Amino acid sequence: MIDLVVNFDTLHQLYRAYMPFIQPAGLFIATSESHYLGQELTIAYQLPGSVNKHEFQGMVVWINPLGASGGRPAGIGIKILSDAELHKQHIETLLARELASGDLTCTM
Repeated sequence: MIDLVVNFDTLHQLYRAYMPFIQPAGLFIATSESHYLGQELTIAYQLPGSVNKHEFQGMVVWINPLGASGGRPAGIGIKILSDAELHKQHIETLLARELASGDLTCTM
């Protein structure tokens, strides 16, 4: 059963959601639903320019509450647990040029 579905329509959205400081990889998902640290979820996501959905098992490791500082959106950071290196490779290949950017993200 899939708990959350997220579509990244642009590379900028994906860049803002990617959490490279989470090892092996992590994604931020904007949501107003209540979650707790350590909660395990099944996530489905679609990358920019793709029609395929990718799925992974993950764990909540970050929470942005409503009204988070810096105007950051409410949501959760998910540590990718299943096939993490494969998901990381797909994401980082798309973000190759953006990873060195100093633009703000949803988490830091």
